[in-house]
Amino acid sequence: MEFTTDQIARAVRGTATGPPSTVGGASIDSRTAGPGQLFVPLVAERDGHDFIPAAIESGAAAYLTAHEPDADGGTTAIRVDDTMDALTRLGGAARDRLPEAVIGVTGSVGKTSVKDLLASVLATTFRTASSDKSFNNEIGVPLTLVNAADDTEVLVQEMGARGIGHIRQLCDVARPSAAIVTMVAEVHTSEFAGIDEVALGKGELVEAIPADGFVVLNGSDARVRKMSERTDARVLTYGVSGDVVAQKVAVDDDLRARFRLSSPWGSVDVQLAVHGVHQVGNALAAAAAGLAQGVPIDAVAAGLETAAISPWRMELHRTGAGAVVINDAYNSNPTALAAAMHSLAAIDADRHVAIVGLMAELGEHSEARHAEMGDLAHELDIEMISVACPLYGTGIDVPTPEAAIDALGALGAGDAVLVKASRSAGLESIAESILTP
Repeated sequence: MEFTTDQIARAVRGTATGPPSTVGGASIDSRTAGPGQLFVPLVAERDGHDFIPAAIESGAAAYLTAHEPDADGGTTAIRVDDTMDALTRLGGAARDRLPEAVIGVTGSVGKTSVKDLLASVLATTFRTASSDKSFNNEIGVPLTLVNAADDTEVLVQEMGARGIGHIRQLCDVARPSAAIVTMVAEVHTSEFAGIDEVALGKGELVEAIPADGFVVLNGSDARVRKMSERTDARVLTYGVSGDVVAQKVAVDDDLRARFRLSSPWGSVDVQLAVHGVHQVGNALAAAAAGLAQGVPIDAVAAGLETAAISPWRMELHRTGAGAVVINDAYNSNPTALAAAMHSLAAIDADRHVAIVGLMAELGEHSEARHAEMGDLAHELDIEMISVACPLYGTGIDVPTPEAAIDALGALGAGDAVLVKASRSAGLESIAESILTP
């Protein structure tokens, strides 16, 4: 989205110095700041102000700063009291310029995949923008709004939460017109006081939707289904039963599902390009929102059939020797790990191995939930190799990713391997090493 530096200064309540210019979008990372963008130096473990020269070198047309700008720098600076607050205000200004259609997506599991699937569905009919990867917090939401194209017709915004009130704050910026809630599960329970509080926090998105909007809820999740009581907007359900359902589900050798999608708008056959039978529910959520937004049902099917999802989420590859490798290492929690292991077990292979790491932020339930996943692996006849996480109580535990590769041994056509852990474990390197000739 294009802004003049004077417009930015007014929006963020700052003062512009230097030659007036026009910027297109914003970045918080000097390494990826594109030519003509606004650089926003945030202060966290490192002070983003230290990287302003690098951002300018990369082509940034202007930058925000909470420090005195370099008077001789030659690049327009916008002086503000707080750069994070300024980014939030700029996100709100961008939202003012977008059309009404902003669809928020939240849930303990599956929200990034649903966001990606929905963006593909909407793009068949509308000029669509969506949040990048998992840009779903107080930084990612305003960045998504600011980086949307000026001619955007529908925007899809993923929204995450680590406590009560977080999603409400995101909704104050994004002002969604519609919502999807995928699932409530024991995720971030170290931050929430139990699963019912998770439901309370996720439901803040539902409460933010105006009466003339719509809400898509997972009808197979009782806590999500109950959120219908928290809105006056139109409610659509999906899942095992509901308004949008999948019939005659079948899965091929690469875990790609095909099914008959049935809805109030009619029925259509769908073949997914993404992997994992659990993606059927995510596809139904995206289909319901797309149909409610006005996408024809045949176009919904086309969008689902061509959709790709963000990296390290059920990526299925084969080694040169024919072994199947599933890289699902972006994140992990009990619900997601269980779904991934069921998908692994469904592969026709002689040996099934799950390489896993810590499932973070489970609080007092951490030991029990890890043990349950170890028991599930045993039930599914899956070998488990854990990396620096003996809590699973089964298989073997090794100290490093390199040791996990050694423990795995040589792989052949009869082997199928899943790699999954929370981001802090960094296990994606294992999948990359296995697949590198």
